[in-house]
Amino acid sequence: MGSIPKDPVILLSYINTQLRDHYGTLDEFCRSAGVQKAEIVSTLSGIGYKYEPAQNQFR
Repeated sequence: MGSIPKDPVILLSYINTQLRDHYGTLDEFCRSAGVQKAEIVSTLSGIGYKYEPAQNQFR
């Protein structure tokens, strides 16, 4: 996963902050960061979080 945090809890905080402050969608973030959406979704689902498009955050 590119240069994003590998620890799932830190990744959660990082991704949600990026989505809130800089990106309108998870797809937009993934394109910009050069990371695979499926890998992020899988990592965060492993700690019980799911992407909610309407809120543009993992909950």
